[in-house]
Amino acid sequence: MNDPNESASSNRLAVETRLTQIGRPHDPSQPFVNQPVVRASTVLFEDTAAMLGGKAKYSYGRRGTPTSDALTDAISNLEGAVGTVVTPSGLAAVSVAMLSVLKSGDHVLVTDSAYQPTRDLCNELLARLGIEVTYFDPLIGAGLEALFRSNTRAVYLESPGSLTFEIQDVPAIAAVARARDAIVLMDNTWATPLFFRPLDVGVDISIMAATKYVVGHSDAMLGTIAAGPRAWNEVHRTYGMLGMFTG
Repeated sequence: MNDPNESASSNRLAVETRLTQIGRPHDPSQPFVNQPVVRASTVLFEDTAAMLGGKAKYSYGRRGTPTSDALTDAISNLEGAVGTVVTPSGLAAVSVAMLSVLKSGDHVLVTDSAYQPTRDLCNELLARLGIEVTYFDPLIGAGLEALFRSNTRAVYLESPGSLTFEIQDVPAIAAVARARDAIVLMDNTWATPLFFRPLDVGVDISIMAATKYVVGHSDAMLGTIAAGPRAWNEVHRTYGMLGMFTG
């Protein structure tokens, strides 16, 4: 998670400048341009009290390393998020995000222009878990209010939409959802936080298939989930329970 003071200072800089600085070591004793890769599971402590005290920054490889922190801190800075987690793929990010805010008996509203594997997740896994899904016209805007039910827990957006590229009225939809105490999730893969910051306009969870722009669409599989204060604790907790760490 970002250091609030460092983040506030950094956010006063232009994004082009921030991109040259975020995610890089700030330790003057470490002479490397990029954060060295740490691939380890076991963490050493000064003594038993330090291990059992729960205050150490690192406790086990699956719960984070300096390498993963460099990436998540950079994404959080760009997204304006409380925190970010990384997953093995964009679809894994969608899955973790959905499961962090939905439970059996809930209803979720999903844009009809969503990525097909996201629809498969909704139609098969969520349905099997007893979660109801209603697809809506991506151009519905504030008219989405008419589709809310007493058990509507979340709204899932994707703008531009996959393949069809509709631009949704994200602020209007987010305002409607927040008035009904529903969590707003958005797949922001196409725009990335360089061109649109969902959390700035009321979205609670911003998702990216970082396989695309972030890593060059040819070098690695990666997903990111950046969350605001209403959703971060549940995202982080669900992510940990599912063992989704990507080092």
